[in-house]
Amino acid sequence: MSEKFVSSTAPEPVGLYPHARRVGHLLFLSGVGPRKKGSKDIPGVTLDADGNITDYCIETQCRSVFDNVRAILEESGSNWDQLVDVQVFLTNMKDDFKTYNKIYAEYFADNQPCRTTIEISSLPTPIAIELKCIATIYDE
Repeated sequence: MSEKFVSSTAPEPVGLYPHARRVGHLLFLSGVGPRKKGSKDIPGVTLDADGNITDYCIETQCRSVFDNVRAILEESGSNWDQLVDVQVFLTNMKDDFKTYNKIYAEYFADNQPCRTTIEISSLPTPIAIELKCIATIYDE
C-alpha cells in the first residue's frame, strides 16, 4: 500500500513530488525547507533584487523547517515523536552547525531519531537548511 500526502499548511513543493508518501507503516517525507505556504518569502533570509542571499539567520530557518516538518507529519497521520531518521542538509556547516545543533537539541530533547548532517554547496531555493525525514505511522 502506498499513499501520497500534500499538506494544506506546509510550503508548496518546488517540483513534482508530494510532501510525504506512506508505504506500510513508514512515512517518507520529501525534502522540507523553511519557506512558508503561499509566499515566496523565506523566514530568516534576505535576498537582493536578483534573488541572491545577502543575509540569513540559521536559527530562524531551523525553527521554520522543524515547524514545517511537524505540520506535514501531523497532516499525514504521524507525529514528531514517531520520527526515526532525519537527514539534514546545510549549506554552511562551518558557520551554522553550532546554532543548528542547539536548536535541534531543543526540538528533539525527548525523541532522538537517527540523524545525518551533510554539507552541500546549495539547495534548489535560496535556503541554508533542508530536512529529509522518515517516521512511523500506524492506523488507530
